Amino acid sequence: MEAAAGFLLLLTLMCSSLNTVHSGRRVNCACENTYTDSCVGFVCFFTWNHGQVTKGSFEKDQMEQCIANGIPNVFVKCCYTDYCNANLTLPEKPVEPSESGSVIVLVVVPLLVLLLLSITVCVFVLWLRSKRQHDLQEHHPPMLKLPSGADPTYGDIFDEFCTSGSGTGLPYLVQRTMARQISLVECVGKGRYGEVWRGTWMGENVAVKIFSSRDEQSWFRETEIYNTVQLRHENILGFIASDMTSKNSSTQLWLVTHFHELGSLYDFLQYSLLDPETCLCMCLSIASGLVHLHTEILTTQGKPAIAHRDLKSRNILVKRNGQCCIADLGLAVIHSQSNDYLDVGNNPRVGTKRYMAPEVLDESIRVDIFESYKQTDIWALGLVLWEITRRTNVNGIVEEYRLPFFDVVPSDPSFEEMKKVVCVDQYRPCLHNRLHSHPILSAIAKIMKECWFQSPSARLTALRVRKTLAKLDQDQDYSTDKLKLDV
Repeated sequence: MEAAAGFLLLLTLMCSSLNTVHSGRRVNCACENTYTDSCVGFVCFFTWNHGQVTKGSFEKDQMEQCIANGIPNVFVKCCYTDYCNANLTLPEKPVEPSESGSVIVLVVVPLLVLLLLSITVCVFVLWLRSKRQHDLQEHHPPMLKLPSGADPTYGDIFDEFCTSGSGTGLPYLVQRTMARQISLVECVGKGRYGEVWRGTWMGENVAVKIFSSRDEQSWFRETEIYNTVQLRHENILGFIASDMTSKNSSTQLWLVTHFHELGSLYDFLQYSLLDPETCLCMCLSIASGLVHLHTEILTTQGKPAIAHRDLKSRNILVKRNGQCCIADLGLAVIHSQSNDYLDVGNNPRVGTKRYMAPEVLDESIRVDIFESYKQTDIWALGLVLWEITRRTNVNGIVEEYRLPFFDVVPSDPSFEEMKKVVCVDQYRPCLHNRLHSHPILSAIAKIMKECWFQSPSARLTALRVRKTLAKLDQDQDYSTDKLKLDV
């Protein structure tokens, strides 16, 4: 790890050298797999990644991508004159950074100083990480005692390519070429957004979400968030890469994530019955994911606060260990109190009408206040908990799966229909009497009601929901072995 840290410092010095050498003007570059055969930027690049060649350009704020030479089996050449990347050829063996003559000339003199500095930085990072992990364990003890399940870890992928920068996925230049290395196996879902496919890459199953042309802003938003925010959490869908690829003379927008074979919560509840313990496990995991989104983390690898804005059972995936993870950040709002900014994006798409909070339907929501968006997530969270409890068996009684408000609006309700039911009539989903006969479901039913207050400020916070469910989980005396989903 010390050697890796030192090597990254050396590559950063290389990138800084490039920034000082280039002329500062925009240059024409050869580009492949874009809308045109050429493009303009401040630096041209040529990259080889596992046999795939890509040419293109970088803007000023992307020039640090030149340090991708530190990735095994990836060769990158950056230059700064017109079409300087057009006719570059790959060496017989991809040049490793340590073999490059220019690197040797550049780093021989400061090598000892950099090595000493890298060791110091590495020791500090290890100490900081150990302290942070200790603090997290002290203030947030593990809530669930579940088996690990059979979900892929994707460890080999990230170990080989390593995560760079502040984002969540693979390095930018690796993402640029990986779409051509994925084999699409089967379509596992379709919707207004496009399609979701199961694919294979580097021996692992991955999910490939292919966005429709009318929903390209959602792709841009998710790509932006995942590549700039550190979002790794067991209850947030794992992101691998985002890519724009050409298929059959048309451009496709791909989002590549971890694959969960049980599908969405919506699909899973159609054919599955739950016991109260599994119900609690699912509800707690969703609340935990929402807490992570809503919380601003002020550390070196921290994150701004994020409101989802389209939380629903179709945007939640079920994992083999009984937990869930939240997906689809195409409508997300970003807020940083420490940096004093609110980024609502520019996506024309609105959330799902069936899950819209009263203040969204009657257009009284304060769009300039971040707390307003978090409160709409809580409204939707209550509806998702209601969907889960309907499919939970208590004393042999269970209800058919239904969407929220199924009994008062049609299958595709209009904005006005939802407004009348939720705002004018102030109708709320019915809670079956059996829920009150079991301590777990009775507590979850109480949480639901407190998520559905007409006044947004009266609703629970995600943190309060998680703490209540966690306390309920700790009070239960049951074997966690049966929580693994064998379906």
